[in-house]
Amino acid sequence: MLEVEPGKRAVGVKRVSANEPYFAGHFPGVPVLPGVMLCEALVQLGGRLAEDEDLRLVAVDKARFRRPVLPGDTLRLEVTCSAAGPPWRLRGVATAGASLVAEVEFAAAPPAGARVHPTAVVSSGAELDTGVVVEAYAVVGPHVRVGRDSWIGPHAVVTGRTTIGAGCRIFQFASVGAPPQDLKYRGEPSTLEMGDGNIVREFVSISPGTAGGSMQTRIGNGCLLMVSAHVAHDCRVGDRVILANGAALGGHVEAHDYAIVGGLAGVHQYVRIGESALCAAGAMVSMDVPPFCMVAGDRARLHGLNLVGLRRRGFTAGAITALKRAYRLLFQGGGRREALVRARAALGQVPEVARLVDFVAASQRGVCR
Repeated sequence: MLEVEPGKRAVGVKRVSANEPYFAGHFPGVPVLPGVMLCEALVQLGGRLAEDEDLRLVAVDKARFRRPVLPGDTLRLEVTCSAAGPPWRLRGVATAGASLVAEVEFAAAPPAGARVHPTAVVSSGAELDTGVVVEAYAVVGPHVRVGRDSWIGPHAVVTGRTTIGAGCRIFQFASVGAPPQDLKYRGEPSTLEMGDGNIVREFVSISPGTAGGSMQTRIGNGCLLMVSAHVAHDCRVGDRVILANGAALGGHVEAHDYAIVGGLAGVHQYVRIGESALCAAGAMVSMDVPPFCMVAGDRARLHGLNLVGLRRRGFTAGAITALKRAYRLLFQGGGRREALVRARAALGQVPEVARLVDFVAASQRGVCR
């Protein structure tokens, strides 16, 4: 390899030696590099451009071979991208010194099915969609279904009755779908379902449901579970939720859309974390966390609104102002019942405030103070 611009261009050199095996039959006494081998060399170079070493030739649109390639030639190969794929549309040019050898326009793509490393263990009952990659020493159980273009890293274990959506990435040593850490679990056929685009980092553990809950653990779309995070049995995790390093959700926890649980925070069983709420690092959360709010400490207490998170989500200035007023009415006033009535009457027409009030009104455990 001489140069690589990912997605754009790659340049390499091929030195053609006389002892390469195809010369013996192509042709006896007058050895010539086969055109198909030259195309294959360009495809391999295209794999570096596409950052996919398993790229395969699927079509040759145009090929012009200007002169034979003989033993002893040194070829300069250059591949440029016409259209990103898959399939990738590529143009390859081969030269030997000042001489143009070949010009080839071709298409290349990864294999249509899943790609499983030879050392991985994938049970015969597992279902792997197109584009799934299972890396070295990973284990995939017989009741697992993995969606299109997902990636299971080396030494990861995905087992149980687990369904993983499209475009997920499960990193090395993660444990997804193993029996829950619940002494009441008796092997019931509970499930774990994950949506699309989730990232599960190293040493994360995610458990399926139990008969004592809903028989299902559910994770939405676009979540990030950082190193050593834990999602226990029967949890409900929404979309775009972040669990930072070492964060742990106890059984039956609900974490709504865009919630963030900071590093080493612990969330007690049956707690609900509202949308766009933030549990600070190290928080011990034993009560419900209202939407759009921040909590911190042991035991976790309210510390205002998650203003940074709200602005990042694109909340309008008017909505944030209304939430500030509602926060004061709900959490800095008198009795909770009267506060709910006042907040709903004054600001209930604002959708974000309505969701905040409904969450607090529905709380079974009570909310953080």
